[in-house]
Amino acid sequence: MIDVNGLTLKYPSGKGIFDVNFKVNNGEVVGYLGPNGAGKTTTIRALLGFMRPDSGKCSIGGLDCTEDAPQIQKTLGYIPGEITFLDGMNGDEFLKFMCDMRGTRDFTRQKQLIEMFELETKGNIKKFSKGMKQKIGIVTAFMHNPDVLLLDEPTSGLDPLMQNRFVELILEEKKKGKTILMSSHMFEEVERACDNVLIIKDGKIVVQSDVIELKNSQRKGFIIKPADMTSSSNILQNAGFEIGTVTKDSIEIFITGEKTDLFIKTAAQFKVLNLEIKAQSLEDIFMQFYGKEGK
Repeated sequence: MIDVNGLTLKYPSGKGIFDVNFKVNNGEVVGYLGPNGAGKTTTIRALLGFMRPDSGKCSIGGLDCTEDAPQIQKTLGYIPGEITFLDGMNGDEFLKFMCDMRGTRDFTRQKQLIEMFELETKGNIKKFSKGMKQKIGIVTAFMHNPDVLLLDEPTSGLDPLMQNRFVELILEEKKKGKTILMSSHMFEEVERACDNVLIIKDGKIVVQSDVIELKNSQRKGFIIKPADMTSSSNILQNAGFEIGTVTKDSIEIFITGEKTDLFIKTAAQFKVLNLEIKAQSLEDIFMQFYGKEGK
């Protein structure tokens, strides 16, 4: 449904996106991860037809994102990373304005979304909090029942309860077969809602993977509590394992690849009082590609 092929868009500063390639299949939800400046928003703007690429192509539903942008935008759902609204307009006036532009006549979905996100639509949008503005953006993106949605940091400004409701909304849309590309810093929502993940670094895609496969393929962490800290620590270090946090009675160990068997055999050389598996989040995986520069 979404096809990005060799997309390059360079800014005068030298930053941008470079030879970006990926596909989002019909009915698939893909998380697009990376810090500010990595290229997520630039990619989404190219898909919307807001920016013309220097080279490469992208399409949605077989339509060219540059040449056929007006046609694509009629049915697309979009949440921008920085939401702005028309000056002096009330919330309900803005929603009516968007419905008129799209020719929407059925307001059933709009009412459901307003109730779901506990949105008060009356009052000047300019005076709304960031969270309230974000809710209006969500309602606007989903209320016309689009088949494809491009969501740029969609839960920015929402409290944890509303973030959770947004994930529920994505899962609901996923069951309906909607195609969604969602950029995010919220790793938990990506883990819960997305089928696949793209990680972009310095304008280039560095990882394309199934969410579960990505988590399973990365380094594994263990917290081991030995009877003798000094000797066991030496044994583990001599075996070449990566040592993490060390406390007065426990050692954090990280292993990669096929080293699980070696770790078990090494740990059998000393008395182990307790062994815990360290839960690995998508954020842990993400930081392996970015390190401190991703913070």
